[in-house]
Amino acid sequence: MLKVLDFIFLWLHIVIIIFNLIGWIWYRTRKLHLVVVFATIFSWLLLGLKYGLGYCFLTDWHWDIKRKLGETDMPASFIKYFTDRYTPLELSSTVVDQLTAIFFGLAVVLTIYVNFVHPSVFSRRR
Repeated sequence: MLKVLDFIFLWLHIVIIIFNLIGWIWYRTRKLHLVVVFATIFSWLLLGLKYGLGYCFLTDWHWDIKRKLGETDMPASFIKYFTDRYTPLELSSTVVDQLTAIFFGLAVVLTIYVNFVHPSVFSRRR
């Protein structure tokens, strides 16, 4: 059962990361994107006040499962874990965190823009 949960969390992470980056594009997903982006901000910043900046409750749950499966020495970031495990890239945690912040920040600006400033951008409802 733990391996199934690990697999589910792996794909849940991937889907949320991709959705955080591009969910603002489609008119039908913009409101959900806004919610998911602000849930991410809530976790990283507000829960981060208690658990450390960049804290992700989803990663915390996932790492609990991985520890039960015997995995150790996992990085704080899922994205760092993913790049180490599934790509040939050798990036430091600092670089991964900086790239994550840049791309996520861009997605936040874009979702605010398409939801509040100019909602008809990329929309069929003009």
